[in-house]
Amino acid sequence: MQISVRVIPGSSRSDVEPGDPWRVHVHARPAEGKANEELLQILSRHFGVARSAVRILRGHASRSKTVEIGLEGTAMVEDIR
Repeated sequence: MQISVRVIPGSSRSDVEPGDPWRVHVHARPAEGKANEELLQILSRHFGVARSAVRILRGHASRSKTVEIGLEGTAMVEDIR
């Protein structure tokens, strides 16, 4: 599954707001990839997948990103069937 994400770095909270695009608040600043790493961790927890199943496809240096979430083999896929 691919989603469009708007990252809000330096936020006082870390959370996910579904929508188009999804808004993800991260505490980390966008230095040395820390905000990107926190983004991936937050999304993996939100979707209940391993961190390795989430990756940034486009927008590594931008607040607007395209993120791929591999849902194969997770409980969410089982619930959909």
